[in-house]
Amino acid sequence: MLKRKSVFENRYNKFIHELKEEIISGKIKPGEFILPENTLSKVYELSRVSIRKALAELVEEGLIEKIPGKGNRVTIPNDTQKQTITLGWFSNSYEIEIIRKIIKRFEQLNPFTKVNLQILPNSQYIYNLTQSLKHDNGPDVFIVSDYHFRELMESNSLDMLDPFLPEHVDIEKDSYKQVFDMFTYNQTVPVTPFVFSPVMICYNRRMFEEAGISKNFKMENWDDLLELSTRTTKGLQSDSIIKEYGFCFSSSTNRWPVFLLQNKGLFMAEDRSKSVMNRKENIEALNYCGDLMYKHQVSPIFSHGSNELAENLFMREGAAMILTTYYFMNEFRDHKIKWDVLPPPQNETAGTLLLGGALGISANSKIKEAAQALVSFMVSTEAQTLLKQNGCTIPMLRIVAEDNNLLQPGVHPEQYNAFKEVMGTSKTIRDLGLTIEEFELIEREMQFFWANMEKAEDTCKRIEELLNLKQATYNV
Repeated sequence: MLKRKSVFENRYNKFIHELKEEIISGKIKPGEFILPENTLSKVYELSRVSIRKALAELVEEGLIEKIPGKGNRVTIPNDTQKQTITLGWFSNSYEIEIIRKIIKRFEQLNPFTKVNLQILPNSQYIYNLTQSLKHDNGPDVFIVSDYHFRELMESNSLDMLDPFLPEHVDIEKDSYKQVFDMFTYNQTVPVTPFVFSPVMICYNRRMFEEAGISKNFKMENWDDLLELSTRTTKGLQSDSIIKEYGFCFSSSTNRWPVFLLQNKGLFMAEDRSKSVMNRKENIEALNYCGDLMYKHQVSPIFSHGSNELAENLFMREGAAMILTTYYFMNEFRDHKIKWDVLPPPQNETAGTLLLGGALGISANSKIKEAAQALVSFMVSTEAQTLLKQNGCTIPMLRIVAEDNNLLQPGVHPEQYNAFKEVMGTSKTIRDLGLTIEEFELIEREMQFFWANMEKAEDTCKRIEELLNLKQATYNV
């Protein structure tokens, strides 16, 4: 028969546990004195003899040292006393080097904690992550994109997360509602948003200048985009070889739907009862995209859904404008090209896509307090400032994201704050009302249109029929 713990034992264990956690988590720093014994005695309702006994245990563990006449002071830890947090990150992240800087600073502030950065392949990231978590050898904290979050949600794997939002974060005051909406499930936020980016337009200032485009140019609508693309396309009338394109975008589902949003297009009815892919707004948006490539020949024909094709072309000055994100702008750091950023144009309305990244804590972590301390630091003003100073990725904290004093030449574009203009009209991929499986279906079926083998009307009609067929199977 198991012995029932007494009230005294519970209080005694609670005192030791809480004091150790405050020391290990860095709330009490090395060199700082803990509360006097008589104060601890009152707080935990333990005798001073019991308090001294507990403190003696921590002295033996090397966490504190007794200073005669002064009290008990937290010691400087050795490597054997440090607990290790494993932080999982995907391999193609543009923020990895900045994350290393943040980790270094966290370890300085939390000398009893060491952070092991585990880089996981981007391919099958969530599958590999969930498998390691199931076998209890996964990271304590890990990054998830909004796409990854949807994978977890649709595979009913959110129970692998220990929901956590730092106390100092006020969603409405300190960040942007749309960023948190990306990671909301059943009115809760199981992860802590960390970074975000709307899909924007980057343009090559040299190519614009050579085309005689004024520095005060405007790009408010689709006609403006076409005009600027035409003026910056070179070689169209000579030997049929295009030397420089005016515009470029990929056929991935986190790029081209920007045009659909700008024309009030929808994939599904608002109640998700059926697909509305074959509506005229969608057909018009696709025709505009197709005309940029085949009719006006101001954009290259990329039927493959890789964003890197368009963005690498921009880096080599083969395109004057591209649809991209603040994430990819990190590639331009100290680059030879002269570039800047501006909001995408609009047609019937303004609209663009919003992408994001968040930090999750494993439900199986044995050191959740330390994991929470790491997450709290990564969304603190100090860590978010490190993120902003060292790259273009937009921090989650509004006060940092909008702080112009942190902008640096060679790192940030002049119009970095252009993202603020689109936040009110941006939509997440989740807002488009499709499951990951349905998105993959659309991406496959769109290949015929991108290859100019099918009219937009036929593509939209076929996709609508296939989506409705899937809806029918869901309802069986």
